[in-house]
Amino acid sequence: MTDNDFVLVGIKPIKLPETINPPWWRGRPLFSAAILALIILGCIFANSIMTKDPTFMDLLNYSKAPNSEFLFGTDTLGRDIFSMIWYGGRISLFIGVVATLISTTIAVIFGSISGLAPDWLDTLMMRLTEIFLSVPTLLVVVILQAILGKANTVSISIVIGVTSWMSIAKVIRTEVRQIRNSEYVIASGCMGGGFFHILRKHLAPNFVSSIMFMVVMNIRTAIVSESTLSFMGIGLPLEIISWGSMLSLSEKALLSGSWHVILVPGVFLTVTLMCITNIGNYLRSEVNRKESNM
Repeated sequence: MTDNDFVLVGIKPIKLPETINPPWWRGRPLFSAAILALIILGCIFANSIMTKDPTFMDLLNYSKAPNSEFLFGTDTLGRDIFSMIWYGGRISLFIGVVATLISTTIAVIFGSISGLAPDWLDTLMMRLTEIFLSVPTLLVVVILQAILGKANTVSISIVIGVTSWMSIAKVIRTEVRQIRNSEYVIASGCMGGGFFHILRKHLAPNFVSSIMFMVVMNIRTAIVSESTLSFMGIGLPLEIISWGSMLSLSEKALLSGSWHVILVPGVFLTVTLMCITNIGNYLRSEVNRKESNM
């Protein structure tokens, strides 16, 4: 008797499903990134696409509705809104990026020092951070701007930057305290590595992914802060064109029925903030996914 004399019945072969990898673009904020890239490119190359001088006040054509000559209309001072959007976008994006660079630099240094410091100093620094967090940011911005005097692009960037580092610093401090006793960190210190060497070579690579989404969201926060200050009349003056200073004319626009003066910069500002928010949420979900797989 051989094995061929026996036939097994009742067994159904199971074909394992093939593993199909999802497309690389699925789940990624490509649409938001594309829209944001178009806006940034338009602002960078504003001189090539502007149809009018954004600073010229054409008093014969003030508060004009959108038409063939003025694509987005004119504001209450007779300035071409289409040209102002791209020209002013430079200022708004510049403030957002510079303020974020300032706040991130402060957060990285402060958070790393707190994470490496002894317990008593770490506690003191964190209590100081919590005190700063408990004070309304807008109030601090207003006080600092009043101290600095008349607002300009640089002063607004500095004021917003030095008042928006606390949340990032707390995250960095937590990450640093988890890795400060690692062998490579201790060995680097024993071999004479200074604070900034250890920060650049060993600490930053471990926490940069954790704060990336917060850095992106800080750009959004800085743009909103500048717009809010200008809307309140304590931000950039009218001669410095930004999306926020354009919205500061909303009261006159409402009284004159010029809806486009508010709608156009409001739409550009909202779309930009939504794109940045979507990208920031994607970065946060990626960090959470990587941490859950560890």
